[in-house]
Amino acid sequence: MDRPARIDVHQHIVPPVWAKALDARGLDSGGWAIPAWSPRDALAMMDQQGIATGVLSVTAPGVHLGSDQDGRTLARAVNEYGAEVVKDRPDRFGHFASVPLPDIDGAVAEAVHALDTLGADGVVLMSNAHGRYLGDPDFEPLWAELDRRRANVFVHPAQPPMPLLPGTPAPLADYVFDTTRTALNLVLRGVMGRYPNVRVILSHGGGFLPYAAYRFSGLTSTAVDPDRDAEDVVRDLKRFHFDTALSASPSALPALLAFAEPGHVLYGSDWPFAPQEAGSYYNRFLESYPDFAPGQAEAIDRGSAEVLFPRLAR
Repeated sequence: MDRPARIDVHQHIVPPVWAKALDARGLDSGGWAIPAWSPRDALAMMDQQGIATGVLSVTAPGVHLGSDQDGRTLARAVNEYGAEVVKDRPDRFGHFASVPLPDIDGAVAEAVHALDTLGADGVVLMSNAHGRYLGDPDFEPLWAELDRRRANVFVHPAQPPMPLLPGTPAPLADYVFDTTRTALNLVLRGVMGRYPNVRVILSHGGGFLPYAAYRFSGLTSTAVDPDRDAEDVVRDLKRFHFDTALSASPSALPALLAFAEPGHVLYGSDWPFAPQEAGSYYNRFLESYPDFAPGQAEAIDRGSAEVLFPRLAR
């Protein structure tokens, strides 16, 4: 195989302290088992899948599992673990830091510490924090702080505040829905307009946002907020970046590429929560897609991520 080139912005880490905290509370990731993880296994997968660097993040349910104090303690432990992994192999790993929303004071403090002291490449936010979505007015101080730092923000879906569909783990269906829900919430609450310096990456091709974007814009301007122009809504929706994790399919990829701004689509694998076989399945679609514009495939694999993460540029 050629030298790995891809930058994978949707790759997960499973810190032992986090796995232990979930197990102690009888939690999983929306009905999805917590897989084993090690840097060695991650590097082996990356070499086989053509991935040069994986930007690691903790997945749902995040780090706020009970009290605010426990959330702050777990966030710090998780972020220090991730920083050590990156320190050992800065060429192969990056790191999105976890913050303990809905504890807004704890989240702001941890974001500042992770970005300024631990050298995190950005922060990861769950799509909802115990049922509170990312456009919640109480979360405004966090967005303001992230905007000041021109931070990368990776939005990962979580189980929405509703029962699971019987026999259907949340990652299979509900996560796609919840990513879309929180993205629309960010736009309708004006967060994307007020904080133009934040670069927000939506997981899994943005859920069904690219497919439904003009439904959202048209109905917002005619039935929800007549003072808001449809094109203004579209403009805010187009501010998002999107990863290809589980989304580079013959039906989803054309919609994503038709909607996303140039340079706003980034490679993602979702490993190890998505097994390596799933990564190979979607890579085949990505690699055989017949309608890329010149340079578009290379931008998805690497170039677009280099703009967001200059330290990873070759």
